[in-house]
Amino acid sequence: MSTQFAVFGGGCFWCTEAFFQRLKGVKSVLPGYAGGTTKNPSYDQVCTGRTGHAEVIKIEFDPAVISYEDLLEVFFATHDPTTKDRQGNDHGTQYRSIILAADEEQKQAAEEAIAKFAPDFPAPIVTEVNPLGLFYPAEDYHQNYYNENGAEPYCSFVISPKLAKFQKRFAERIVE
Repeated sequence: MSTQFAVFGGGCFWCTEAFFQRLKGVKSVLPGYAGGTTKNPSYDQVCTGRTGHAEVIKIEFDPAVISYEDLLEVFFATHDPTTKDRQGNDHGTQYRSIILAADEEQKQAAEEAIAKFAPDFPAPIVTEVNPLGLFYPAEDYHQNYYNENGAEPYCSFVISPKLAKFQKRFAERIVE
């Protein structure tokens, strides 16, 4: 079977990219921008909060190995979907929790996942579920960021601890 795509925004795309890159069945993860109105936005433009875009990742996956529903489970387990326009110290609309559905099937699966995981959180889930419009790849220096910059302070102090928890929780789904 051919591969499929999923597009999620769960805060900083450096973090989300690092999680999903490690999953069995994931072929590639591409950080980028989506959900807004500005054509071909730059990182600096997205950071202003005026483009409408969120930092997102486009995941290419093999549904014979990992399902869209499994990806949704990882998505909800690796960020706080109850905070509007914020993840940790990162705040602004570009850091919102968002699922951009490629079709009606993904939209329905996303809505079902929200209902399924809502009891796991102390506050209501505010994750947006919208149709996937245009996706714009982020600049080259954002690609594969954690793997190439793991010693940088943000990676060491923010991403590495989250990644360790992720790897422990999803050990059976991690590429060895």
